Amino acid sequence: MNDFHYVHVLVEGPTEGTFIREVLAPYCLKYGVIMQASVLSKKGQKGGDIKFSRCKNEIRAFLRQRTDQTVCTFIDYYGVTEWPGTDNIPPNASPARIADEMNRATIQALLDSYPELSSDIDRYVPFTAVHEFETLLFSDTAILAQAIGAKQEAIDAVLHQFGEPERINNSPNTAPSKRLLSWCPGYAKVRHGTQIARAIGIDKMRKACPLFNAWLLSIGVPE
Repeated sequence: MNDFHYVHVLVEGPTEGTFIREVLAPYCLKYGVIMQASVLSKKGQKGGDIKFSRCKNEIRAFLRQRTDQTVCTFIDYYGVTEWPGTDNIPPNASPARIADEMNRATIQALLDSYPELSSDIDRYVPFTAVHEFETLLFSDTAILAQAIGAKQEAIDAVLHQFGEPERINNSPNTAPSKRLLSWCPGYAKVRHGTQIARAIGIDKMRKACPLFNAWLLSIGVPE
C-alpha cells in the first residue's frame, strides 16, 4: 500500500524551483509528502512576469496527469502582470487579503476555462508568495545577517517596521530581494537564497510566515 502523497509545484523561476527541490522537498518527505517542482518561466528567463493565460494549460496538464497528485502554483504577487484576482485587490491590502483574492480567483478562472476540471479542482492548491521568495529568509535575522555579512540590527529594524516577514515590502525598490542586494551587492538569488533557506530551516519559516505555513498544512504537511 502506498502511503505517500504526491505534490507537484509549478514555480515562478529557478530560485523557487531550487528552494523546493533542495530544501522544502526533503522536509516534506519526512511527512510522507513527495514534492516535485517545475519552472513556469520560459527558457532563459530569470522568473517574474508569469502569465496565467500561458501557465493555466500546464496546471490543467498536471491535474490530468495522475489522480493521486496535488498540483500547486508558487507565484509571487509582485512578479505577475496578468493573473486572476489582481484587479480586485485594493490598495494597501494585507498579504492575507492579496493571497485570498488571487487564490480564489485562480481556481475560478481554471474552472471557467476548463469546466471538465470540476471533479479535479480540489487537487489544485495555489500559493501566493505575496512579497517573493526572499521573504522567507527574514524568518531568522541572525542567520540572514551572518550569511550576507550585514548588521543584524538593520535587518531587525526592517522586520520590526513591518511586523512579520510576509509583510515586508512597500515598493518594487524595497522588495525583500532588493533589500538583500542593498546589504550584499553580491547576493545571488538561486545559490545564496537556497543556502540561507537551508540554514534557517522550514520549521522557523513556518512559525514566522503564516501564509507559507497554511499552504503546507493544506497539502498535508503537519506542523
